[in-house]
Amino acid sequence: MNTLLPVLDLAGTFVFAISGAMAGVNKRLDVFGVAVLAFAAGNAGGILRDLLIGAAPPAAIGHWRYVVVSLIAALVAFFGHRLVERVQSPVSIFDAAGLGLFAVVGARKALDFGLHPVMAAVLGMLTGIGGGIVRDVLLARIPAVLHAELYAVAALAGAAVVVVGAVLGLPPAITAIAGAALCFGLRFMALRHGWRLPVPRIAD
Repeated sequence: MNTLLPVLDLAGTFVFAISGAMAGVNKRLDVFGVAVLAFAAGNAGGILRDLLIGAAPPAAIGHWRYVVVSLIAALVAFFGHRLVERVQSPVSIFDAAGLGLFAVVGARKALDFGLHPVMAAVLGMLTGIGGGIVRDVLLARIPAVLHAELYAVAALAGAAVVVVGAVLGLPPAITAIAGAALCFGLRFMALRHGWRLPVPRIAD
C-alpha cells in the first residue's frame, strides 16, 4: 500500500485534472485558465483531505509531482482536446475516474491517520468530491455534487468498501481497487441511465 496509494493519488490527480482542463477548454479559456482549472480540479480534494487529517503540508503542494502531473493534464487537454473529445462526455468520464480513485485514497489515508472508520468513509467522500466542487465554482456553475446523478453517493460507496475491508482485515490493495471500481461503475451507470436521488416536486 505504501507504493499503491501514491500511485492511485497521482492517477486521481491526473484524471481529475483532465476533467478540469477539458471543462476549461469547453469554456474557451486561455492556456493559463485551463492550467488553473486542471490544478484546482486535480488537487483540491487532496488538499482538503490532508488539511482535515493534519498532514501538513498537503501532498499537492509539498511534492512537485502533483504540479507536474496537473500541468501535463492541462497541456494534453489544451493541445489534444479533439482527441480527448472522442471519448463520449470526456469531462464526466474522467471526473468519474478521479472520483473513484480519490475516494479510496482519501479513506485509506484517513484510516492510516487513525480516524474512526465512519469518519474515514466520510473523508474519502469529501476527498472525491472536493476537486469537482472547486472546478464548478470557478466556472460559476452549480457544483455537480448538488444535482448530478449519484455523485457523492458513488464516492461514499467506494470509500465504504475500503473502510469495511480494513475492519474485516482484507488486503488493502484489493479493497482499494474494488472500491474505486465500484465508485466508477456506479457513477458511470448513473450517467448512462439517469439514476439520481429524489428531488422535491414543486408545482409550476
